[in-house]
Amino acid sequence: MSRRMPLPMGWTLAVLAMSLFGSLGAWQWGRAEQKEAMQAETTRVLAERQVQPLGLAADRARSQAYDWVAGEGEFLPAPAILLDNQTHDRQPGVRAYRVFQPNAGAPLLVELGWLPVPGDRTMPAVAPLAGQHRVAGLLVPPPSEGIAQAPPSAQPDGSLLVIALQRQEIAQALGLSSLAPRVLKLDPDLPLGYARDLDILPNTLPPERHIGYAVQWFGLAGAVFVTALVLTWRSRRGARQGR
Repeated sequence: MSRRMPLPMGWTLAVLAMSLFGSLGAWQWGRAEQKEAMQAETTRVLAERQVQPLGLAADRARSQAYDWVAGEGEFLPAPAILLDNQTHDRQPGVRAYRVFQPNAGAPLLVELGWLPVPGDRTMPAVAPLAGQHRVAGLLVPPPSEGIAQAPPSAQPDGSLLVIALQRQEIAQALGLSSLAPRVLKLDPDLPLGYARDLDILPNTLPPERHIGYAVQWFGLAGAVFVTALVLTWRSRRGARQGR
């Protein structure tokens, strides 16, 4: 006689698996809703283009909000920040940032755009920007840090290579007391910087992909449930026939 897993044990494992798959599906669905809300808010801000002062970047109450801002100031003579592992048209590269000091407000990171990185991993040079500048663009929360953590790595030209925009670590490496909690995505129409756009979800999954993954996880949970039902039915039928 073949050995069968006791039904209570089998259903316990099935429930655990369904709970795990369901939780993963719910998380993916939640991320999709979050990103859809972010995109909707960004679309509204870009459509209205109600110019706010650049000093709003330092408002911690709006650290997760989106605003169209403009203001004057100067780029500090501090090292450029290079955010690694950024693709553009399927090419590997970095996103370049410099610290901008508004005439009124806290210093903040300004995204100048994307630069390619060759196969030998030689980091591109980011030209300094001297004098007064008027900048405009979209204030956004910094890209998600993810789970990978590493301190800024100094490059031969003095720039700092990072894998995440960790504000406190970057400020410390630059010798600054603080940085504004949001970063400025520079208006692509301004004659500064490099290839860039106002996409708030670069190098990350779009909402549609999250929904697709959620459906897969929910489907696995359903498959476990159906499998458990079938095995239970077969076990009970075998037990009746064996009497």
